[in-house]
This record gives sequence, C-alpha cells and structure tokens, in this order.
Amino acid sequence: QVQLVESGGGLVQPGGSLRLSCTASGTFFSIYAMAWYRQAPGKQRELVAAITSVGDKNYADSVKGRFTISGDNAKSTVYLQMNSLKPEDTAVYYCNINRKLSDNTVLHYWGQGTQVTVSS
Repeated sequence: QVQLVESGGGLVQPGGSLRLSCTASGTFFSIYAMAWYRQAPGKQRELVAAITSVGDKNYADSVKGRFTISGDNAKSTVYLQMNSLKPEDTAVYYCNINRKLSDNTVLHYWGQGTQVTVSS
C-alpha cells in the first residue's frame, strides 16, 4: 500500500517548462536512488533521469541540457525540472524511489504516473 504521490504534470506548449515532484507516502530509510521514467503510447518505458543518494546524476541523451533531476532524501522526494519541452517529451512520467537494504536487497517503489503533454 506504499504510494508515491506525483504532481506537476499537465499540458504545456513547446518550449515551455514543467516541474514534476514525487513524494513517498511514508517514512523511507536507506534510499539508494531516485529516478524518473516515461512511457509514450506504443513505446517502452525508458529512464529519463536518475540521482543516487550521494548526488550522482544520470540523464537520457534525449533530455540532457533540458531536464534537471534533484532529490531530497529526508523528505523522500524527487523532482524533475523540465525546460525547453518538445512534443516528443509527451508521455506518462513515472517516479521511482529505490531502497537498498543491508543485505543488498533492492526495493522498488513506483508512482502511478502523471501525464505530460507538449503540444501547441
């Protein structure tokens, strides 16, 4: 019943900006990484951006220079600032928070998705 609550999606014109946020419903410990994925109709889900608990970041080539991921482990929250949006960014965006336990077990938590539509 653990939920990740997403917000910030919507309709924006090309070149516009959106800021997505995602917060876990409960207290999280041992956060290993936080990330954003997206899935367009008929396409596979792809990694957009990720950030580790120590601040290392990784971006898909298609969003480098336009998107910025940030996180707040204390708040179990991950953000995605999206600038210079393009129609091809249109997709359902899913947040992801991962915990890595002492025995190296990784637990995955997913948001239900938020629609981002870039269109004029």
